Amino acid sequence: MSVNKEIKRITTHTLQEMKNRGEKIAMLTAYDYSMAAIVDNAGTDVILVGDSASNVMAGHETTLPITLDQMIYHASSVVRAAKRALVIVDLPFGSYQGNSKEALASAIRIMKESGAHGIKLEGGIEIAESISRILTAGIPVMGHLGLTPQSIYKFGTYTVRAKEEAEAAKLKEDAKKLEELGCFGVVLEKIPAKLAAEVSKSLNIPTIGIGAGQHCDGQVLVIHDMLGINKGFKPRFLRQYADLFDVMNNAIGNYVTDVKAKNFPNEKEEY
Repeated sequence: MSVNKEIKRITTHTLQEMKNRGEKIAMLTAYDYSMAAIVDNAGTDVILVGDSASNVMAGHETTLPITLDQMIYHASSVVRAAKRALVIVDLPFGSYQGNSKEALASAIRIMKESGAHGIKLEGGIEIAESISRILTAGIPVMGHLGLTPQSIYKFGTYTVRAKEEAEAAKLKEDAKKLEELGCFGVVLEKIPAKLAAEVSKSLNIPTIGIGAGQHCDGQVLVIHDMLGINKGFKPRFLRQYADLFDVMNNAIGNYVTDVKAKNFPNEKEEY
């Protein structure tokens, strides 16, 4: 008699235990049901419904245009597919900055309407009030420091952050503050590996790196980047695990050729 082994859901507590025993956390983005089902099935610990959907799903140049309603739509699709992974959702630009009441309302909408397990927002001490208010509602919060894409117009460039001593010192301070406030983890994006190692060591909560070296407690990549669906995006930190652009391009090209040549459908494919 076969017994269905129950799939144990990853929780924020699980991630903390993983850090404590030195097991690395694997995190990837997903934005729709079909992709999330594959990402979850492959053993990914955390699925991030990133505001990077603005770029890879909607074709915008930055993450700024995506709305809260659109994030909820993507998150709902992912939650329906994820049986094991912890699902974290980005609060989009304009839904939390400068107004902690709005931040809480946005976070509550994501949790209620999508069924996600937590939210992520960008920034340090300057958004402390928003983080505190969201946490008082019992909503898990993940921080995000370093290159924060929602502030891209302030930076003016996507280059590595915190190379200078002053910015590095502020990042360390911000990371400590996020932990003190009660964040369950923090993403470190595009900062020197040495600084990321220092921060990861100084915090009790897990760090997830993207372009932040190997000493973070986990790693995250955008699924379309690591699968090679996006042609031409090849920053140093990206390891491409497949070349799906070519695979899909060839398959679709063959389909078009067969249709034009009247080879599809054939007699076996008719009713």
